[in-house]
Amino acid sequence: MPQAVGVIQTLGFPSVLAAADAMLKGGRVTLVYYDLAERGNFVVAIRGPVSEVNLSMKMGLAAVNESVMGGEIVSHYIVPNPPENVLAVLPVEYTEKVARFRT
Repeated sequence: MPQAVGVIQTLGFPSVLAAADAMLKGGRVTLVYYDLAERGNFVVAIRGPVSEVNLSMKMGLAAVNESVMGGEIVSHYIVPNPPENVLAVLPVEYTEKVARFRT
């Protein structure tokens, strides 16, 4: 089954938490990366089947937009069928840390 990577960057931690929560509840995806980007921006990345990542990203974006916490979406992107080079270089691979949560 073709895999995809979805990334959301938000301003503020509560917003990225809302996005991650909605994405994981919205589809069969695995959270593979989270980090502080810069100046209060946070990044969260998911992986899973392309259709599930698309659905989960919509849910995550909606959660940030509907949040009353004052956060905002800085950017977002979906990479359907990422090439091996992307997976080898960027921190979006399934690791041992997330293996037990893989869907």
